[in-house]
Amino acid sequence: MGGVWIVYLKELVDALRDRRTLATVLASSVAMGPLVLALLSSLVDSIEKHAEARVLVTAGLERAPTLANYIARQTYTVQAAPADYEQQLRRSRLGDPVVVVPADFEAALQRGEAPLVEVVSSSANQRAQAGASAAVRLLRGFAREQATLRIALRGVAPELLEPLRVEERDLADAGARAAQLTRLVPFFVLMAVLYGALNAALDSTAGERERGSLEPLLMNPAAPWVLVLGKWAAVATVAMLVAVLSCASFLPGQWLLRSETLAALFRFGPREAAWFIVMLLPLAFALAALLMAVAIRCKTVKEAQANATVVMLAVSMVPLATVFNQQGERPWHLWVPALAQTTLMGRVLEGAAVPAPDWLAALASSLALAALALGYVARRLRRAAVQ
Repeated sequence: MGGVWIVYLKELVDALRDRRTLATVLASSVAMGPLVLALLSSLVDSIEKHAEARVLVTAGLERAPTLANYIARQTYTVQAAPADYEQQLRRSRLGDPVVVVPADFEAALQRGEAPLVEVVSSSANQRAQAGASAAVRLLRGFAREQATLRIALRGVAPELLEPLRVEERDLADAGARAAQLTRLVPFFVLMAVLYGALNAALDSTAGERERGSLEPLLMNPAAPWVLVLGKWAAVATVAMLVAVLSCASFLPGQWLLRSETLAALFRFGPREAAWFIVMLLPLAFALAALLMAVAIRCKTVKEAQANATVVMLAVSMVPLATVFNQQGERPWHLWVPALAQTTLMGRVLEGAAVPAPDWLAALASSLALAALALGYVARRLRRAAVQ
């Protein structure tokens, strides 16, 4: 183990010596947390302000004073739609749906008929589409009020039209609702571990071969597994350093939250950051070993970067299984590296418990992947030493 320690210190110093690359990785990882929170907070804040404004864009509302009176009683502000509102909705220049009132609205209402009122929006215009449901609810409220008035004038109790009462009950607690808004946090922390291990892994394997320093290194009396363990420990250390800084960056990043709702729901304190680091530790071991196994086959760093793209793509795509899978969490999720960590970090954000067997399953799968990759690297170095 003394030889492993010597190799570890040497590789760690070499990894930290490349200050330009390391500074770029650290800056992007540290700035990623506040940047994501600022963008998410800005989005939620704009949605909240838009909802609080209670603005209704209409066309032809002057022909329906009864409807205009109801809208005013609901404390909505009415704005006239531009003449080319359809074109502006298609081009996303108009951020509100348009309520189009027909010319014979009042006449049809007096005759007891149901006039057709259109809520015009575009599914490609997200801002307008988000406000379409609120406009529809407003018009349905007017329709219920008119129906109640009509049957009341005929001496019929309005309760007869409601044979049952329906109430919605949300079982999700505050933590589960907050996790819906902060589900991107585990993904960015996961990618920080990957990018933190990438440069160090490529430089300690393909970089050694390209510089011609691998053969002199193998001439030392140390066994190949000593070199592998030392290099692997150094790469994993750099990856975890970046992961710790990435997790810590979300703590002061909460100061940038502009939305009061998001600030109240967002749960990421020192406890959650510590849980994230514990869960990412075995993944850092696995990714460091896997990247070294990919790069040891390559003769140049450029070739290793091209091959490592496959690993980066796989790691970034695996967590998406939780997005496309609408059946909830599955037991096998905890046995897939990267997916297991994403699942467990999601539980932490929800405030749910993390049983020891689940964490041990994620740990075992990551360590098994690391052992297989390290065995492959040691075998390649042994062959290179013999040659």
